[in-house]
Amino acid sequence: MERINSELYIENCYIMQENEKLRKKAQLLNKENQALLSKLKQKLGRTNNTQNPDQSPDPNVPKFNLCTKASNNPTSSKPQGA
Repeated sequence: MERINSELYIENCYIMQENEKLRKKAQLLNKENQALLSKLKQKLGRTNNTQNPDQSPDPNVPKFNLCTKASNNPTSSKPQGA
């Protein structure tokens, strides 16, 4: 009986170690998933802001006008009075 108890104890310790490894791996995957989701939301937000709401986006038309909006921005970094 004592031998079986010792074997079960060792097996339990092994299971707890594996469980801890899996928990750490799950935490890392969750952190990576959250970072990727955040990047995707930012990318989608930028895409939605650059699209004309009256037009559906045409995947065959290149988007060359993405950089022109910054130069037309009234809050650009030009010094006032210049």
